[in-house]
Amino acid sequence: MARGWESKAIEAQQEKASQARTRRAPARVSSEVLERRQALELSRTRALADLHRATVPAHRQMLEEAIKALDEQLASLPSAADRG
Repeated sequence: MARGWESKAIEAQQEKASQARTRRAPARVSSEVLERRQALELSRTRALADLHRATVPAHRQMLEEAIKALDEQLASLPSAADRG
């Protein structure tokens, strides 16, 4: 009889561990998205600062296009409100 209870206890522990792993996976994805967002925002800030200093029209155009591409990438990322 003790063996039956022990098996059920182990089964319950395994189920809890499985549920914990399932809950942690989205958090890891969220932190990856957050890191990606921060990197894109940092790149955008630098490109904007470079744009303010740029004097050559071709360089300014390149920076404007880069900022536009960064804005598009930022818009495609899920926002904090989407996570929960």
